[in-house]
Amino acid sequence: MIFHDDLNNQLPSEINAVFRELRVPYHLRKAGITKRFGFSCLHLFQIVFALIFHHRNWVQLLESAKGASFPGKDAVYRFLNHPRFSWRRFLTSFSVEAVQKTRALTSSQRVNVLIVDDSMFSRNRSKTVELLARCWDHAQQCYYKGFRMLTLGWSDGHTFLPLDFSLLSSTKSQLQGINDDIDKRTSGYQRRKEALLPAPQVIPAMLERALVAGVNASYVLMDSWFTFAPLIQAVLDRGMDVIGMVKAGNQRYRFEGKRLTLKELYHAATPVGTLNKSILRCIRTELIPGIPIMMIFVRHRSKKNEWLAILSTDTTLTIEEIIRIYGIRWDIEVFFKCTKSLLRLQKEFQGRSYDMMIDHTTIVFSRYILLAWQHRISTDQRTLGGLFLALCDEVSALDWAVALNQLVEIINEVAEKANRRLSKLINRQLQEWMNGLPSYIKVYLPISVCES
Repeated sequence: MIFHDDLNNQLPSEINAVFRELRVPYHLRKAGITKRFGFSCLHLFQIVFALIFHHRNWVQLLESAKGASFPGKDAVYRFLNHPRFSWRRFLTSFSVEAVQKTRALTSSQRVNVLIVDDSMFSRNRSKTVELLARCWDHAQQCYYKGFRMLTLGWSDGHTFLPLDFSLLSSTKSQLQGINDDIDKRTSGYQRRKEALLPAPQVIPAMLERALVAGVNASYVLMDSWFTFAPLIQAVLDRGMDVIGMVKAGNQRYRFEGKRLTLKELYHAATPVGTLNKSILRCIRTELIPGIPIMMIFVRHRSKKNEWLAILSTDTTLTIEEIIRIYGIRWDIEVFFKCTKSLLRLQKEFQGRSYDMMIDHTTIVFSRYILLAWQHRISTDQRTLGGLFLALCDEVSALDWAVALNQLVEIINEVAEKANRRLSKLINRQLQEWMNGLPSYIKVYLPISVCES
């Protein structure tokens, strides 16, 4: 049974090595993701984790020729729908382990940042998904059915690692409510309650959990949807500075005793005489509650007659440093694109419960952490997409290795049942065939046959 179980894990050697290095089984146990009987949570986690490398969803994999070697469909769905598993604790613990190992590879002088942003989690074809809401997509300028995936991540400018997330619903445009059968003592119910909160209330709790877990960062980077005075003050209270884009809204700034809008502040700012023509103006001012800030105005790339404003609460930084640090924020956009187009976020499983969406999203984020760590420690210049395709090829090689092992076992069984003369002939021919194989193929064959 143990040998049969090892064969069907079907994890590439690189994934197995990272599982051991980043202590995935330990983090699962630490988060309370365990079972008393049946298939272990680690085994089920590995199956869902490696599903993407088979280029099949769960139902297609069960219907394939090797489907009989996997657990039943209900075993995986019960695992993903379990409301008592603390997946947030697992993701935070797992990503902090990766952050600490990544920081050991970089200089202590390198700037580490936390990035906050949200992205659409679409379920347009769904009707009865728990907490389903009607949300507005600012990029496409249209409504969609689904959630806002609010995400917190860590970056050093080279490697991005997700730390926490929340699938936010809405109290005003909610299409489905919370399941009445959910146990209110579970972590699943707590995440459902959090889904009904506005993003400015969820972000400070995310930052607090990351800091308590041991993540160190100097700045929090935000888009223009989050750079408002209450949230900025909440970040400052936790010992970090904010660098973010600002949009022209109702927010006011105090300059020389006057309350100015962002457009008025632009005209009051001093032009910057630098060689970089993209930097237009700069001014030191205060956010209306009395928060000292540096406001930098840069030229819009696609609309040359317009400008963009970047806010920094660290007034000791130079203009170039503020712009360079804010550029790291693009890492989270790459992360969103990679998880949706490459790692099949919101596509691989179409469950109706809120727990399944949380659980599967956590596993997808774990896949990205593994790829990001492999990319960081690899000596070549492969992208995350190149690493993903390499792991897919290795899974195919493992399928071939399993088939080869089965063929050798069949020949062995025939040799055992034949008479002594025929058995010696089969073993001799098999050994000569194996001696002529390349070494990279020999490693997949049973040792017992090699020694016969």
